[in-house]
Amino acid sequence: MAKRIQFNQHGGPEVLQWVEFQLADPAEHEIQVENKAIGINYIDTYVRSGLYPVTTFPSGLGTEAAGVVTRVGSAVTRFKPGDRVVYCQAPLGAYSEAHNVAADSVVSLPESISFEQGAALFLKGLTVQYLLRQTYKVSADEIFLFHAAAGGVGLIACQWAKALGAHLIGTVGSAEKAQMAKDAGAWATINYREENIAQRVSELTGGEKVAVVYDSVGKDTWEASLDSLRRHGLMVSFGNASGPVTGVDLAILNKKGSLFVTRPSLYGYITNRAELESASSELFSLIASRVIRAEVPDAQKFALSDAARAHQVLESRATQGACLLIP
Repeated sequence: MAKRIQFNQHGGPEVLQWVEFQLADPAEHEIQVENKAIGINYIDTYVRSGLYPVTTFPSGLGTEAAGVVTRVGSAVTRFKPGDRVVYCQAPLGAYSEAHNVAADSVVSLPESISFEQGAALFLKGLTVQYLLRQTYKVSADEIFLFHAAAGGVGLIACQWAKALGAHLIGTVGSAEKAQMAKDAGAWATINYREENIAQRVSELTGGEKVAVVYDSVGKDTWEASLDSLRRHGLMVSFGNASGPVTGVDLAILNKKGSLFVTRPSLYGYITNRAELESASSELFSLIASRVIRAEVPDAQKFALSDAARAHQVLESRATQGACLLIP
């Protein structure tokens, strides 16, 4: 028997339970991974709460972890027991001591990258890769706006933008988080608790505003994001930390400058093995060269059994960068 986190109904962090479960043998095209470090992502809270509802209970939670292959299905040739791997597009259930994952959604973890680094950086790093390199190709010297710049995704975006020679304006909620974003590579920061976002973007760009805004906050920043865009600008809405954007009158896009809006996700950009390997290779090269780093504070590493507490801390917006569960 192994242990995992599961939930029997949607709700707050208190619905998460620490239970024993019987892990099946890996199927023909699956591998079984003993998880060494598990990534906590904001989307996990959406699944738990019911914003992204599951269809059956009880349900596992989480899609990202790094660990060691213990068993392989009969048709798997790419991996063998003992291999170090990382994954982020698994079926729900990565909040567990071990998990069965389709071999095609797993990549080898280089020896130069620790399990904790892998679990902290893989999904968030691939998210930044598709945002900055595919959804809209940010170019050198370009100024753009990125919300929640001191979060797990945001700090990676700050580092990646700096590597591209681009100028990231990051929104943050405190002076401490502003300093973190700047240390990571942000060109400028805006404290949304004290400053008007769109006004500061206009000031920082000499009235030009920006061609693209990346917004994972949602409801609270929707209007400010649109007001920060120049004519024909692109609003990239990729999260709902403050709640989903609803009841949008599309005519507002016309009124504010014939704007564009997209709602992308990783699953729309990494759909096959070739796309996974290409994006992973670019990310791993930046990690290996230490262009991108992830230092997870001890206070943001939680025992797997303490996942409910981890979700409470994450949703309080008190975290800085990535959070991990450690089996």
